[in-house]
Amino acid sequence: MAQGRAARRPDAVAGIVGDWARERPELDTSPLEVLARLHRSYLQYQSRMTSRLDEHGLSVAGFDVLTALRRSGAPYRLTAGQLAASGLVSSAGVTLRLDRLEKDGLLVRERDAEDRRVVYSRLTEAGLAKVDEVFSEHLENERRMLGGLSPAEHRQLSRLLSKLERSIVDSDAVAPDQPAGTG
Repeated sequence: MAQGRAARRPDAVAGIVGDWARERPELDTSPLEVLARLHRSYLQYQSRMTSRLDEHGLSVAGFDVLTALRRSGAPYRLTAGQLAASGLVSSAGVTLRLDRLEKDGLLVRERDAEDRRVVYSRLTEAGLAKVDEVFSEHLENERRMLGGLSPAEHRQLSRLLSKLERSIVDSDAVAPDQPAGTG
């Protein structure tokens, strides 16, 4: 019942859209109804995720490195280039993140036995235990944040967000003066 009332209550974006309709009624502000809500949702998500990771002494970037190493499977090691290519970690900050995680005893760097130029970052036992503990808590935190959605809504939103990401990426190929979906 409380969920139903919350869903019908106007949100901040509705107020913003209303303000623009009053001030510039000739503008189509419908993109705000999706993207401003997505942005505001992301900021709320980021705040909650960051506070949980802070409790474990981890940054979001450090957590991304640990989870990329964990997902790689035993022996839980990747090169800096592989970490950057994993999609969650930018190449610019990989070294700083690795330095911090190594200092904290969560990973070690090892040279490849065959090619000494190749350096791997590998989870330590402490790093493996930490990522397993924190990732379980992270998923539970995300599950709570999605608690207001039914399983069907969750699946639908997942599909729509995947489609939205493709649309955003594909928008780079659309000329600025050409509406999307034409051409």
